Amino acid sequence: DDFDELVVSNNDVVLKNIAEDLRNHLPIEAMFNSEHQAIQKIHQHPLPMIHVDAFLYDDDFVDSLCEEGKMSRSYCTECGSYKTASLEFISHSFSLMELKFLYQHVLPDLTGKVVVDVGSRLGAVLFAGYLYSSASQLYGVEMNADFCQLQEMMITKYQFIDRIKVVHADICTQASLLQKADVVVMNNVFEYFLDRQEQARAWEFIACNIRKRGSLLVTVPSLKESLSKFQTDIQLSQWVEEVQLSYDVCMEKDVDREALEQIHLYKIL
Repeated sequence: DDFDELVVSNNDVVLKNIAEDLRNHLPIEAMFNSEHQAIQKIHQHPLPMIHVDAFLYDDDFVDSLCEEGKMSRSYCTECGSYKTASLEFISHSFSLMELKFLYQHVLPDLTGKVVVDVGSRLGAVLFAGYLYSSASQLYGVEMNADFCQLQEMMITKYQFIDRIKVVHADICTQASLLQKADVVVMNNVFEYFLDRQEQARAWEFIACNIRKRGSLLVTVPSLKESLSKFQTDIQLSQWVEEVQLSYDVCMEKDVDREALEQIHLYKIL
């Protein structure tokens, strides 16, 4: 229906405007110096990797930055030679395409539901949830004060205050919020920000508190992959059931199917 299409494309424009506002408040790598641990982890990665925030920079934008010499997709394997290899890009945010896939295809109708985004960072999941879903409340839990401030700025500017709330806290202090959530979103959430022991503790806390039967958990990467890196007492088969997603529904022209396939949906048993 034409009117619906107009509303949806208008929402795309709003999200793109938010991304532009955020780009103006952030360095190009979209990380703050206050994120010591994440910056260190990226530097320690065996292959050179850079952080490119997928919400802020789509592929075309990255291409134009590369052309201007502000960013590079490759690195030199032997300084001074022409041998170059592709840099690994990581993002701590969903792209616009992934956000639309999440709210229009992965999740059911969210009328009256509470969504919690763990590590809400720039607020992309919250803003998209406001625009593309009928969720009654969207909570972002973010432990970095700089990111909380940025999110608050956008919430005020775009008048999202009636349905979005940002909580400046470590998720391990938010038991009651997790317990009341109908949907919890976790995108690459602990790996770069916590050491292994802290990651294991955080996951055990998550598994203890996301218990509402029938509620949904969205993760990138899969729970299996996240939990394979350390020892926990979490019995996945007793906690969740994976819901198979269809990745073909997203018919936009330049769909990054590989990115969509990283998104996993689970139902709490």
